[in-house]
Amino acid sequence: MHFLRTLFWVVIAVFLAIIATRNWHDVTLNLWGDIQADIKLPVLLFLLFLLGFLPPFLVLRAQLWRLRRRLDNAERQQVAERQQGPGARPVEAEPSIVS
Repeated sequence: MHFLRTLFWVVIAVFLAIIATRNWHDVTLNLWGDIQADIKLPVLLFLLFLLGFLPPFLVLRAQLWRLRRRLDNAERQQVAERQQGPGARPVEAEPSIVS
């Protein structure tokens, strides 16, 4: 199964390389004012792909990081409760009255 996955990614990479070499043309981008930039079409497409891919990817990684942190905290709390013993209850702080 690992071989098929590797073969799939090799075929995709070769396909993208062929498309990139066939479309290796200059594209003129009109930036602000009179500034223009010439860039190759495959490079432009790759940059636009990254521009659309990176923000959702970073949001997903941040959510996973936050969930892992919450899970680690819950696991640490569960281990601490087990170490206290079955009959022990955590001591709650008394509400303070501020005058």
